Amino acid sequence: MRDPAGSLPSAHDWLAPITADNAVGVPETTLASESLLASQPTLPAAPEYGKASVGDVLTSAAAVLGAESYNNVLRLPTARRICVVLVDGLGKSLLKKRASHAPFLRGVMAADSGGEHPRTLHAAFPSTTATSLTALGTGAVPGQHGMVGYDVLDPRQDKVVNLLGNWDGGVDPLLWQPIPTVFQTLPQDVPATTVSLPKFADSAMTRAALRGSNFKGATSTHARVEAAAAALAATPKALVYLYWSELDKAGHAYGADSPQWERQLEELDAGMKRLAATAPSDTLILLTADHGMIDIPYSDRIDYSVFPDLVENVRHTAGEPRMVHLYLEPETTEESRDRLVAAWLEHFRNKAWVLTREQAITAGYFGKVSESVSARIGDVLILARESVAFYDLRRVRVQAMGVVGQHGSITKAEREVPLLRIPVTEKKAKGKRR
Repeated sequence: MRDPAGSLPSAHDWLAPITADNAVGVPETTLASESLLASQPTLPAAPEYGKASVGDVLTSAAAVLGAESYNNVLRLPTARRICVVLVDGLGKSLLKKRASHAPFLRGVMAADSGGEHPRTLHAAFPSTTATSLTALGTGAVPGQHGMVGYDVLDPRQDKVVNLLGNWDGGVDPLLWQPIPTVFQTLPQDVPATTVSLPKFADSAMTRAALRGSNFKGATSTHARVEAAAAALAATPKALVYLYWSELDKAGHAYGADSPQWERQLEELDAGMKRLAATAPSDTLILLTADHGMIDIPYSDRIDYSVFPDLVENVRHTAGEPRMVHLYLEPETTEESRDRLVAAWLEHFRNKAWVLTREQAITAGYFGKVSESVSARIGDVLILARESVAFYDLRRVRVQAMGVVGQHGSITKAEREVPLLRIPVTEKKAKGKRR
């Protein structure tokens, strides 16, 4: 299908393999950098972009519904109506660990042995909402859609900007993230509806990542389920996106091991049972998440700015406490950069992976990286490996260290999310009583 601005490439055109020839801004790795990288624990593989990632969910659903721009890489079954439920913060390991609080979803997991679709997906990298939701909404990898962290450097302004709920006035969401969304490329006979909290109706994040659908705002989870079911029933074909935020909020405030998190999981379980009971019979309901979460003890929340050697020649810091972007002064030499990498390894070798931008790009963590996005990525990246979180209290308030459940890195707990195919409850045919 064509966008008014011209022809659209397949979402999977963004997924060319990363090589030394096509990785943007990747010079030959210095011997010092190679040695530093080799001295670390083995890096996890890159997310399975284009095969089994959160960015493949809406594109595969759109392909099922007739959008020729996309491929059904997740091998979803045929359907005329599809509802994608995105549960913020629901890692697969957490769902398995707390399955006793979600009897309905536990039953879905146990029964879903048929079909070819994967049961586990990878979050985009970094494993944070802004990055994964934009991958979901566009089908593009982070190196193309440009949302490469919770907050990142805007090279044009030489300042760190937030990409989630507090956008900078100098950043236009449509220019920062210009790739058309899946909603904008659907066939005309497939209406798209987003069901979410009212405050997100015209937010900068929505405009950047999820523009192009009919927005239905509802505050309570019960009302959102009702709105999603109504949107599915309103037309013969439909794509509905339902956003569920409460689990992530409970995890950040109280931790994923808390009673508050368990109660929100129970509410999600009840909501999905209601959705299965009220959605039209020919609906395919898919439940997934944008990232997982782990609890960080207060003693492992570290203010790294108090160590001079960890911020030497660092002009800006950004990202998540579990995936830090360090941006260096323009005149910084490779020797100085490698000295910074070595300092971080000396302090935290067993707790974090430390990579240069070039090494992260070559590893494929951001997918294929465009020239305009490359400078938004830190010169040095700190990926938390163990239960630890890194803060720059020169830049963020001390209250930020009160967050319990966290994410952003590439550990299994943070990056693996479920893909559940929830069966719709069989509906009885309506008729007259005898």
